[in-house]
Amino acid sequence: MMRSLFERNIRDLKGVGEKRAKLFEKLGAPTVGALLRLYPRTYEDLSRPYPIRLAPLNEPCAVRATVLERPKETRIRAGMMICKVTVTDGESDMELTYFNNPYIPSMLKADEEYVFYGKVTANFLKREMTTPEFVRAAVCPPIRPVYHQTLGLTSRMIENAVKSALDLLPDRIRDPIPEAIREKYGLCPLRFALENIHLPQDMEAVETARKRLIFEELLILQLGLLRLKGRSRSISLLRLDHDCSERFYGLLPFEPTQAQRRAVKEAIADMMSGFPMNRLIQGDVGSGKTAVAAALCCCAVENGMQAALMAPTEILAQQHYASLSALLRDTRVALLTGSMPAAKKREILQGLLDGEIQLVIGTHALLSENVAFRRLGLVITDEQHRFGVAQRAALASKGDHPHMLVMSATPIPRTLALMIYGDLDISILDELPPGRQKIDTYAITGDKRLRAFRFIRKHIDEGRQCYIICPMIDEGQNDMASVNEYAEKVRTRWLPDYPVGVLHGKMKPKEKEAIMTDFARGNIAVLISTTVVEVGVDVPNAVVMLIENAERYGLSQLHQLRGRVGRGKYKSTCILISDAQNEETVARLKTMCATNDGFQIAEQDLKLRGPGDFFGHRQHGLPELKIADMVHDMDLLKEAQSVAREILSMDAELESPQHRGLRAEVKQLFENRAD
Repeated sequence: MMRSLFERNIRDLKGVGEKRAKLFEKLGAPTVGALLRLYPRTYEDLSRPYPIRLAPLNEPCAVRATVLERPKETRIRAGMMICKVTVTDGESDMELTYFNNPYIPSMLKADEEYVFYGKVTANFLKREMTTPEFVRAAVCPPIRPVYHQTLGLTSRMIENAVKSALDLLPDRIRDPIPEAIREKYGLCPLRFALENIHLPQDMEAVETARKRLIFEELLILQLGLLRLKGRSRSISLLRLDHDCSERFYGLLPFEPTQAQRRAVKEAIADMMSGFPMNRLIQGDVGSGKTAVAAALCCCAVENGMQAALMAPTEILAQQHYASLSALLRDTRVALLTGSMPAAKKREILQGLLDGEIQLVIGTHALLSENVAFRRLGLVITDEQHRFGVAQRAALASKGDHPHMLVMSATPIPRTLALMIYGDLDISILDELPPGRQKIDTYAITGDKRLRAFRFIRKHIDEGRQCYIICPMIDEGQNDMASVNEYAEKVRTRWLPDYPVGVLHGKMKPKEKEAIMTDFARGNIAVLISTTVVEVGVDVPNAVVMLIENAERYGLSQLHQLRGRVGRGKYKSTCILISDAQNEETVARLKTMCATNDGFQIAEQDLKLRGPGDFFGHRQHGLPELKIADMVHDMDLLKEAQSVAREILSMDAELESPQHRGLRAEVKQLFENRAD
């Protein structure tokens, strides 16, 4: 019965109906259960209203006062009507103003006492409030929830719908968290949590409800991730018999870093364990992930297996093919991409099926049905965030539980990485190979732009190349128009007579590939791009990255863009142009100038911007968190991880009666994860 109530369509609620139900769907609440999980974003504290004369100015507060007379309407011009009303608390008066609200005269009754909530301003000695919310003092709740809204659906409408939903709850509802766990961690029952997150009597009740709901959300997330990880722990027939990494290190033209050696050692241990490896190699730009991947490919091949490396673009696949072919000279390496001639594809497909090709590097073409292997033992995906979970699984399905390695050049704070990649073991490359140069970074204002372009011209004249990230587009303008308009300025005003290329999101993949290939070959001196500039492509000759409107990007994105230069033997520079003066922007740009450490930058970005840049269904295929805050709720996360491991050690499939509620919640949260 509980499940059927939660699954009931929201249009069945009193006062909702068909039209309003569509607005609730836009907010992600198509059912009664989803509505009850649509938590308030903040609260209005009406429990201690101020007298008018003591109300703090220019900050939200509650004021208790009586309406002196019927509100007066005045039409000041066509389509604009204002309504003014004077209220008093017996000592002081205050004037309220409402715009274009014809209902105010009938809603605010003379001689009736209300609690008004809004910002108080002062005009000489006169106190005023503009469009405050209000509720009759006789029925005023101590705390009012404030919800995220959409056009046509106010916070009060959502509150009324939530009240209707709460009224339908039976006295006892099935709680997915077993009672023993609730008692051990001081968690309130689900019904209390739902009532008090929405309609609390005080802020203490809100905190009690929040703690329980955050714990539940993190517990269900961790159970889902750990179960995904557990499914990969089936016995593997593809066990390494011997470690060939030392022989591989002898092939390298440089000495590997300790971080690279550690990552290889951890991965080899996985591959010798008798279970399939499921590991993430996370490293900053230029930390040497490809060398780690090559070491593992070498070991897989030496142990009689085939390996496959999937890259998100043809140019990146070609780059990997060139570097790995040069390193693994005794290995039969092939490249497979969508644009290859049919005859060449057939030759490669036959070679994979026969086992003659030991390592294949390719794009999404590797996922085609006609791609089959003789003995696929190692699957590597590069730039993991560019592939969905389903694509990773599709490539792995071409072997019998092969070892899997995923590589990411997006630095993520370790705590957050444990959440995003909870189904993977993690190795971190936290040092750069010797000889990797620090990129000098400067933040300048727009009035120094000409000097920056003189600096760019000097480097082009020396035979080098440059990237320019064009200004962020304004609303209503598409990125093609924006980048073309900016490129025209560069060609005519700042860099005439230099070969300039343009890259933007409206281009077809093949057009982007052609431009990047031209740039990589040195046919283009300056590449002007939106942020679609390809991640991971090495252009060792590119030495300047200029970023317009730098204030509009997160630190991690700026760091990724900066990583496009500094890949060769030449000194490289990143120039950030911004006229913004607010404190947060200045702090962000100072951080960029102070450090090249992507992990430090990621930690700072997480503090300044929250986890949005790192955590989200679109980028990582994970469910969205509705109430937990990955910055502030780490203690609860650790507790939830511990409880999840304890539960799964006793009941791996969550089949016992006490865990069936958790099983249902995990299934619901993860049902769209592979999209």
